[in-house]
Amino acid sequence: MRVVVTVKKDTITMINPLELLQYGFIARGLLAGVLVAVIAPVIGVFLVLRRYSLIADTLAHVSLAGVAIGLIAGINPLLTALGAAVIGAVGLERIRTRGKIYAESALAVFLSGSLAVAVVLLSLAKGFSTSLFSFLFGSISTVSAPDIVLIVGIAVVVLSVVGLSFSRLVFIAFDEKAAQVSGIKVEWWNTLFMILAAAVIATAIPIVGVLLVSALVVIPVLIALQLQQSMVRTIGIAQVVAVLAVVLGFFSSYYFDIAPGGTIVLLLVATFFVTQKWFEKR
Repeated sequence: MRVVVTVKKDTITMINPLELLQYGFIARGLLAGVLVAVIAPVIGVFLVLRRYSLIADTLAHVSLAGVAIGLIAGINPLLTALGAAVIGAVGLERIRTRGKIYAESALAVFLSGSLAVAVVLLSLAKGFSTSLFSFLFGSISTVSAPDIVLIVGIAVVVLSVVGLSFSRLVFIAFDEKAAQVSGIKVEWWNTLFMILAAAVIATAIPIVGVLLVSALVVIPVLIALQLQQSMVRTIGIAQVVAVLAVVLGFFSSYYFDIAPGGTIVLLLVATFFVTQKWFEKR
């Protein structure tokens, strides 16, 4: 089915979803979205079980400072966002394990501090730009070929590391002290996990934006956990939910001319409340 719309007296034919993929920027955007939707729940499930959900939001704001540096320096903002997120993740973990303040207080310091750095840098750059808004709210259509290479690389690393160390990460997530007593180097594994989390969050920014990235990491996991399945099945269900939300949100944003990041998150939020109500009635 073809839908014809008129804009400024020019007739535009909106083609069906499969034909849309012949356009490079659309194919790249959808591929990036699906890849991120696959790896986000893999990290998100451990964050949720360890009650670290707010870390995703904090690292997203740390990434914003990296985006600002990239825009000012003329470097790929995704690379600088990744660097900033990794540094922030290592710093957070160090404060959490060796500092004398509560973990949530450290999150507040990093969140507000990184946001302040981003604002100052952007003010020096004479204001906000269109590129910045695409990172704030997400713009799948702006994903470039180098971005795809970076996202694929990070996806391979994250899936490989989590797959090879799955039992250790699960043990640490459920009982960190017992894992340490059993001989697992908990501090080392926690730092590695935080770096992986930072990488996933940074790569998710072009899809849903800094302000919404934590939703893609956390909400699919919350939906899957309601089914009370095994750890592996929970991750699989969360991945399916995330991928469906990205695909439906992507095409909906195209056809209705609305923001893709917000559309994806609204679909996830709606699914969460629908499933919650359904399970309450059972």
